[in-house]
Amino acid sequence: MSYLEYNTKYIPTGFRKLMYINWPIIVLLTAVAGYGFIMLYSVAGGSADPWMSAQVKRFGVGMVMLVGVAMVPIWFWRNVSAVAFGVSVLLLVAVEFFGAVGMGAQRWIDLGFMRLQPSELTKITLVMVLAAYYDWLPSDKTSRPLWVIFPVLIILFPTFLVLRQPDLGTALLLLMGGATIMFLAGVHWAYFATVIAAGVAGLVAIFEGRGTSWQLLKDYQYRRIDTFLDPSNDPLGAGYHITQAKIALGSGGWTGRGFMQGTQSRLNFLPEKHTDFIFTTLAEEFGFVGAFTLLILYVLIITFCVASALGNKDRFASLLTLGVAMTFFLFFAVNMAMVTGLAPVVGVPLPLVSYGGSAMLVLLIAFGLVQSAHVHRPR
Repeated sequence: MSYLEYNTKYIPTGFRKLMYINWPIIVLLTAVAGYGFIMLYSVAGGSADPWMSAQVKRFGVGMVMLVGVAMVPIWFWRNVSAVAFGVSVLLLVAVEFFGAVGMGAQRWIDLGFMRLQPSELTKITLVMVLAAYYDWLPSDKTSRPLWVIFPVLIILFPTFLVLRQPDLGTALLLLMGGATIMFLAGVHWAYFATVIAAGVAGLVAIFEGRGTSWQLLKDYQYRRIDTFLDPSNDPLGAGYHITQAKIALGSGGWTGRGFMQGTQSRLNFLPEKHTDFIFTTLAEEFGFVGAFTLLILYVLIITFCVASALGNKDRFASLLTLGVAMTFFLFFAVNMAMVTGLAPVVGVPLPLVSYGGSAMLVLLIAFGLVQSAHVHRPR
């Protein structure tokens, strides 16, 4: 019997579970959210309203939800994973008919007290249902074609619904997150190699077909590709966002201009400075040191998640933890690639830093699942 178990065997179960929580992850999540609070205060011109105060309240509610989810046994989340996924898909369908429109996209359901974005919820429920599927499926059937088709359909259906909103960024995260779970579950690498080869062939066909009678994209879509590859082609139009973001990133230098001294955000040159492009504001005000520190915090969160998963003997819990960690990684990796010009602008927020209620609450619930897997792991 370990020292911790010896000293907690007479403590009520709830308190014992609190002691088993992976507290370093809690501390790291709070530190990242603190970064977000500071930046939201800055982009509002030195005011807690309208963004920082709301974000602090959401984080507080989210942390309570995280602990609540962590206290529930992991077997319960395994049993309700299919139901949770089904509900999230039904909400995506509901968006088609009753969704609120904002910035040219129909992605939200207006609940009155908040606007729920079902696609954010689907990122986590997809991980849950795939982890439960591969926990149920015998390992010798993992790579058989019949048993590969089913999870592929599970991934593609919500991805199709999200693309219709349209929300390319979230659709890509669903595809990559689902594929990660399949790979970690042991699906043969040949399936992934085939998909990658088909994707490369498709890209070649797109570029080779330009200007021919069989070109695969419209002319305006090719112009968007040109703008992504060289934003200076249209600096005041389609290339404006990334051009201003690069100016902010470069002007920050090593240590930044100083808190609330960023000209790009203060003079409103940066688009969506409180959501998708908040990382560029951070880099301008705190420089390379501030941006790299945030990246280190993200990496530490993933490291603790992976360590927890590798030490967990429960297959569902391990896959779930790794799936949440990968989804979290894709969140910040795609956002940082987007605002630095390494990827097209697809509208993915910076996790726990960008302003947004649905993304923050769902992400903290996801880490609640990670904590449930850690607290209830076999000992």
